[in-house]
Amino acid sequence: MHRTRCLTTSAMGGFKINGPSTKDKGPMSQENNLETRDETSLPRPTRAGRIETCMELIVQAMRCLENNDKQCAMRLIGELVKANCHNGYAVGKKIADGVKELVHRLWLRNNDEERCELLRMLKSLDVSRTWATRAVHRTIHYLDELLARCGIDWENRTTRNSVIENIEGLLRERFGWSEVKMCEEMWRFIGVNVNEFRKYDIEPCSWLSGLELLSDLRCPYWLGMAKSDLVVWKHDNKIRLRLSTTNAIDAIFFPTLLGAVKKPSLNIEFERGAPSAKYVRKAIALGYYVDLSIDKWPWPELSADELEKVLNSFSDEELAKYVAGEIDGDGTVWYDHENGYVAVFISACKKCPKRMVLDVLKEVIAKRFGIVGGDGSLRTNDALVFYNRNAVRLLRLIRPFVHHPLRRLRIELILALYDGRISPEVFEKLYKMTEYERGAPDVKRNNALEATIRAAPQTHTHGDKDRNKVLGAGAGI
Repeated sequence: MHRTRCLTTSAMGGFKINGPSTKDKGPMSQENNLETRDETSLPRPTRAGRIETCMELIVQAMRCLENNDKQCAMRLIGELVKANCHNGYAVGKKIADGVKELVHRLWLRNNDEERCELLRMLKSLDVSRTWATRAVHRTIHYLDELLARCGIDWENRTTRNSVIENIEGLLRERFGWSEVKMCEEMWRFIGVNVNEFRKYDIEPCSWLSGLELLSDLRCPYWLGMAKSDLVVWKHDNKIRLRLSTTNAIDAIFFPTLLGAVKKPSLNIEFERGAPSAKYVRKAIALGYYVDLSIDKWPWPELSADELEKVLNSFSDEELAKYVAGEIDGDGTVWYDHENGYVAVFISACKKCPKRMVLDVLKEVIAKRFGIVGGDGSLRTNDALVFYNRNAVRLLRLIRPFVHHPLRRLRIELILALYDGRISPEVFEKLYKMTEYERGAPDVKRNNALEATIRAAPQTHTHGDKDRNKVLGAGAGI
């Protein structure tokens, strides 16, 4: 179980498809070439080169201490941390211990005010509180008291995340793994031929572009997600953001999305209750979450009137980002072949707090953009529904901000059809790959664990034969 957890937490991706069950939501496209972005990224330093840099910096810092130049020593300690010289997984125990020794020697020479300054610097460089405690040779209780006197709120972080980052760094450097390759493996797993889409200038991995902008939780996209799929839970003066799924696509999308904020943790468990489909014996659910200090989440609980005021205060682009968050969470992008129409749904459970969002959103979108939606009912859910011309106008508006892979891909396909860039025959062929099998087993459903293992960077390097062994092991959980 621990091995599977390590594999999955290091893979940054996953989706979940909610809303009207068999007709799902579509992703978006961006005009930047993702493969070009990967190819032009700066090369990462080799381990040998990093060790040599670390040794030189340690020698310089020791000289500063010999000359009692404490500011010089602290500056060089900062450079050592930025170069990852404090990380034994990256440079070896001997070098990492050398950095700790530098911190300890400087600590002994500093007064309390200077020690506060040193702690602030280490915190700003994302050093773990546990590492700092060991470096200064003090107990965690002593350090907590000093942090309180210094006015420093230092949330500890899991060292496993830095281990995963180093593993992924080696896989990028040695085996060419990337988020785009992860995306391609996900599509391959569910039967989508990325090369067929690329022949018509439709990029199936465009949903990855722009995710780095979501590192700021003040982006209205996160409010939209919180009003749909994202669970925001306050506990012990912390905020937990959680997304869970049994779905193959969401299993890649969710950790990728949360990873824009912080490396997510993972829970693996059998889904409670009866299976959602008769052909599923027991579904495995993946729950991804990040824990943050309580001041990091900027969005309060809102009544209907308060939500309307907030949405009306947004610029056009901010409102489009909010709607994109709703679509990525509880949305559906759908093309009806039989009747030849486009539909966009945003759903919410009947008689629950989220239901009020639909009425507010319907009114705000109509007033701001002149895009008119109607009311719909979907078994246990109600929905805000946009059809044909209104649906296409809405898709054009939110396209740059949608990140759910399937919803984004469907948006790209539909707009390519309406813009005349692909023929109806090509559209039918490509759209068919994105559809769900109705009333029958479908790899897109209830295969979250298998999809995550398939797309993980570790298994990317092994080839199909070894990857199938890993999948077999995962199936036995």
